[in-house]
Amino acid sequence: MELTLTTPGLLFPTVSLLLLAFTNRFLAIAALIRNMYAQYKANPDPLLLPQIENLKIRVRLIRDMQFLGVSSLFLCVVCMLLLFAGMTRAGEYVFVGSLLLMLGSLALSIWEIQISIRALQIQLGDLEVEKQRK
Repeated sequence: MELTLTTPGLLFPTVSLLLLAFTNRFLAIAALIRNMYAQYKANPDPLLLPQIENLKIRVRLIRDMQFLGVSSLFLCVVCMLLLFAGMTRAGEYVFVGSLLLMLGSLALSIWEIQISIRALQIQLGDLEVEKQRK
């Protein structure tokens, strides 16, 4: 297979959309943390602390997802420069690195989604217990 300038260029829209989605998730979680923090300060509820801790973990994961995604995009640009300079073999290695970083970013995204789902299940399970008591 021959690696041309268009091949790494195909990742640009994908990475851009992923970074936008990661940023939106970050902003939503940051807003939740701020609301829960204010709620805890106004009325200290020990049940809020594990939820805030869960959100802090998710924010760190999203930060790492963004870092890997931006690094992947950076290596795509380096790859294109290497290909433009006629350094095909080096460009291929850099492109593989870019793909691996993107893979890491997507893996962290799956992990963050699983944490989010578990948190929702715990919260909804609490509603089920209340429903059964009534």
